[in-house]
This record gives sequence, structure tokens and C-alpha cells, in this order.
Amino acid sequence: MTSDQLFSYFPNLTSVQQQQFKQLPDLYEYWNNQINVISRKDIDQLFERHVLHSLGIAKVMEFLPGENVLDVGTGGGFPGIPLAILFPETQFYLVDSIGKKIKVVQEVATALQLKNVRASHLRAEQVDEKFDFVISRAVTRLKEFYPWVKSKFNKTSKNSLPNGILYLKGGELADEIKESGLKVKQFYLMDYFAEEFFETKQVIYVKG
Repeated sequence: MTSDQLFSYFPNLTSVQQQQFKQLPDLYEYWNNQINVISRKDIDQLFERHVLHSLGIAKVMEFLPGENVLDVGTGGGFPGIPLAILFPETQFYLVDSIGKKIKVVQEVATALQLKNVRASHLRAEQVDEKFDFVISRAVTRLKEFYPWVKSKFNKTSKNSLPNGILYLKGGELADEIKESGLKVKQFYLMDYFAEEFFETKQVIYVKG
């Protein structure tokens, strides 16, 4: 996937946003060589498997200026970094329990001059703040994930969906959803993106 293919899904990007997205492959290739945060086979498909996948959340939810979003288990910065590029007036806090991954996030955010990104070497349970939304990408099963973040939501909602979790997941999820006991809303990314990679990918929404 090229940057132009990526931009076709988001036609209203500014020139600054386009340039920031175009910088991602070189930045991640450089940092991946220093600190391996993305599998070697995936680095060549960064736009499709990491950037566009992350932006699937944006097809479900347009974050508003001034909203605060927590990215749990961000790894090298996904989904937080692409969403921070797309929503420059929304504040993103990226956390991961592995320090070397957070170093990559901080370096990438600095290189892109993202003023709306903070990153910390923390577990989700250690974050002592409230947010409008929590985002994540397949960190663990919903049943385990929900208790980590259930107390971290602002009480007042401003967006089209009430404050809650937007979780990128793949595969057959019926058993996992049932096991969690949570009421969820499922959004299928194949409804938004044509690439075969997205056939089994979803955004799972859980009210906070």
C-alpha cells in the first residue's frame, strides 16, 4: 500500500498531515532497526497493517477538539500515533509496560512534531487520570482488558457515542464477547476498507 492509497480513504488531510504520514515508514524502519518493535515481515506493510488499521477507529469515531484519549499497550505507537496525526486538536496519552517501545513512540512523536501526544512507561492500571475514550489494539481478551480501564472515563460525554472503549480486534470474536459479559457494538472494517487484510478486523465499542 502506498501513501496515495492511504490518502484515498481520508481525502481531507492537510498537506502537513500528508507529510507526517509519509514520514512514518522511514521513521519506523530506522527505529525498528535500533529497537525491534514491529515484526520484520510487517514493517514492509506498515501503511496497511499498522497505519490504516489504526485509522479504522477514525471511521467509527471522529474525536473532537479537546477530548482526551488513552492508548493502552501502544507498542510502537499504534493506534495512537496515526490517530494523533488525524486529530491534531485531540490529546492522546500513549502508555505501554515495555520501556523501549515508549522510547520509540517518543522519538517518532518528536520527529513528527506532534504536540498532542504524551507517552509513558506505565501499565494501564497505573494511569491515574480520566479520559473520554480508551483505545487499544488486541492487547488481551476483553474480559481481562475491561477491568484495567473501567474506572478511567470522564462522566460527561460530548461525542456521537458515549465515552468508552474502542478496541481493534481480529478473528472470530463471538466467544470472547460472550465470555466478557459486556454489551458491545461491533464495527466491521471491511465496510470501510477494501483490502483483504481487513476482512476479519473489527472495532469493538464498549460504553465506559
